[in-house]
Amino acid sequence: MIWFWLGFFALVALLLFLDLGVVHRRATEMSLRTAAGWTVVWVTLGLSFSGVVYLMYENNWLGVHQGAGTGSDATVTYVSAYLLEQALSIDNIFVMALVFKSFKMPLKYQHRVLFWGILGAVFFRVVMLGGGAFIVKKFDFIFYIFGAYLAYQGLKLFKSEDEDNDEMRDNFAVKNLRKLVRVVDGDYGGKFVVKIDGRRALTTIAVCLVVIELTDIVFALDSIPAVLSVSQDTFIMITSNIFAILGLRSLYFVLAGAMEKFKYLKYALAVLLIFIGVKMLIHKWLFIEHWISLLVIAGIISAGVALSLLLSEREPASPSP
Repeated sequence: MIWFWLGFFALVALLLFLDLGVVHRRATEMSLRTAAGWTVVWVTLGLSFSGVVYLMYENNWLGVHQGAGTGSDATVTYVSAYLLEQALSIDNIFVMALVFKSFKMPLKYQHRVLFWGILGAVFFRVVMLGGGAFIVKKFDFIFYIFGAYLAYQGLKLFKSEDEDNDEMRDNFAVKNLRKLVRVVDGDYGGKFVVKIDGRRALTTIAVCLVVIELTDIVFALDSIPAVLSVSQDTFIMITSNIFAILGLRSLYFVLAGAMEKFKYLKYALAVLLIFIGVKMLIHKWLFIEHWISLLVIAGIISAGVALSLLLSEREPASPSP
């Protein structure tokens, strides 16, 4: 199995290198059309991997068959986990948009910041997923704690307000970082570290990246328990998470500019977290089949998108000044 993981992460590294090092090597603004095209590519790639999952579990390649059922069962579980992670990433995207806005980050540099942010997210997710799966297998009561936490987070989304932009820029982590290292403001061509007067200093873009990494860790606290509710199979958990994360950058550029149109996705996400939380709380007494979970997850996401588009069209346009 070690050879599979080496090959898998080599493929991930290659895809990320081609994305930033070849296709987007110049710091330019990503158009909505380009972002939508890349989103389709990443989603197609993520969903296509379900075919690999089917073959591996159906034929017991590399010993992955243990405890996961047939190839069809594993495929449904993988797609459920993938869609769930994509849904949870939407809230992450909206917070990233607030971070970029608070730092007044030019669009042409946002893709680069997101690229390195994604690399950090991949590392933290793998570590946290492995730890989460181990803990759940050793201590079953953790399931109830995770379930209650997700349901609580879902309820909070119904009443939480957007964070103030200045609070993002001047939060505790950023203030302490500025105390520890020299930070310079201004446009330095997208560089994270510059040398001024013979001394190295971090740029505002580097500080923004630190905040993005911190938000990735925070959102992983929701993501890990959620995917554990779908599967405790390490293979499915990690691969579904990684493929969902890979498409996060392009999806950001599709959604960030149209947050007002998709404002009801926040409530769909709240319902989704509550559903997953309740599912974890009652799993001893009522087992919900994976295909039912898949339909519910897809239905909630679709309803949020449809409601957002429908009601945004009906809302009167803002009067011209």
